[in-house]
Amino acid sequence: MKRLFSVSKNRASGSVLALAAACAWAPPVLAQDDAANSGVAKELAEMRAQMAAMAQRIAELESDLAETEIAVETVAITAAAPPPPAPAASTQVNWKGAPEIKGEGGWSFKPRGRINIDAGFVNAPDSTGRDEGYGSTVRRARVGVQGDMPGGFGYKFEFDVAGNELDITDALISYEAGDLTVSVGQRNQFQNLDELTSSLHSSFIERSAITDAFGFERKLGVSLEYATGDVLLQTAIYNDNFDDLSNKNWGTAGRVVYMPKLGDNQLHLGASVDFSNLEEGSSVRYRQRPLVNFTSERFVNTGQISADSERAFGLEAAGIFGQFHVAGETYWQSVNRPTGFDDADFFGAYAEVGFFLTKGDRRGYKGGAFNRIKPANPVGEGGMGAWQINFRYDHLDLNDGPIIGGIQNAYHASLIWTPTDHTRLLFNYGKQDYTDAVFPTGNGDTSYSVDAFGVRAQVDF
Repeated sequence: MKRLFSVSKNRASGSVLALAAACAWAPPVLAQDDAANSGVAKELAEMRAQMAAMAQRIAELESDLAETEIAVETVAITAAAPPPPAPAASTQVNWKGAPEIKGEGGWSFKPRGRINIDAGFVNAPDSTGRDEGYGSTVRRARVGVQGDMPGGFGYKFEFDVAGNELDITDALISYEAGDLTVSVGQRNQFQNLDELTSSLHSSFIERSAITDAFGFERKLGVSLEYATGDVLLQTAIYNDNFDDLSNKNWGTAGRVVYMPKLGDNQLHLGASVDFSNLEEGSSVRYRQRPLVNFTSERFVNTGQISADSERAFGLEAAGIFGQFHVAGETYWQSVNRPTGFDDADFFGAYAEVGFFLTKGDRRGYKGGAFNRIKPANPVGEGGMGAWQINFRYDHLDLNDGPIIGGIQNAYHASLIWTPTDHTRLLFNYGKQDYTDAVFPTGNGDTSYSVDAFGVRAQVDF
């Protein structure tokens, strides 16, 4: 188009020059014979006037043509220029089961929660007189928030409304400086692998017997965690759970974990120690349900034991090898009793194995504990989710000297379906063989079995 305008412009210029020359030229013959040819002169004058008007019009068109050419060039340059960059977004929103909002300066905010709904059956010998049969419960119904703050600080707050009660679970403020994390508030203490693995990621409907029997729970205190390479060090000094803060109990815990990766395989070796000093006149009680939580019956139970303090030592080992995993722990719990009473020692241990039936799935692991299972082919994306089977032997010995709390040898099996990252359905069976059970049968027998079957529907965000 630019070339066409240029040619037109040259032609227009030539026409103007030709008209100007024609206007300036007067034939000599007509000048000499002006009187005789007055009509011709008049006609020539009119022609000159018309040609002058045409020249003016051509000049105007030439000016308009030049302006059009400039406008076209401007449009072309504007179209070729890149658009101005969009302003940077000051807020980011990611989806991790729930929206996680990240703002300027290191701020973040994420709501969190979980629902565990359990149901099933417990079958004990009729002559024990124990309440058995069908049971159900909302095992957990938690809501909370967590996030980060500028300067390396973080926060987490969560409460549970299951059982028609409002219980604070986690409530802490943390500070992270390189490999060191300092936390102040209520949280799980560093007692063993099974307790520190969230109930969202466990292999069975309930944790092993040692975690419940020996009273593992969240406590208010100050904790330090130092992670470097394959080594994790954890220690804490604590008071007690929020519900029991009127007492003067205090304690300290420590745990060390070696967690190397060998190719795609994850190994875990750990040890923990715990000491609790109890206020004068305190007592402790160790007992355990038959696998499921919706029954209140405990067939092994020490009853109340007067105590000045508690000591504990645990060993833990685990490994993840593709679709296969193994885990096991041993735990010794000792009670220091007041003068005139012998100290008491109790023991618990478990060993479990598990395997994913679906190709490409495996247990998660993070920070010295098992973590979330993320199906390779989740439901909703053309897959069937992750299917997993697990087996566990669970031992608990609550007998020592004059204290006869009973011995439990349990055999558990579970089938777990994980349709998506944040949903699970668990089917569990447990056979508990008891010796010295606290409830005798009609003929006085304290060695018998109790069967339990439980189902859990679970969702979290």
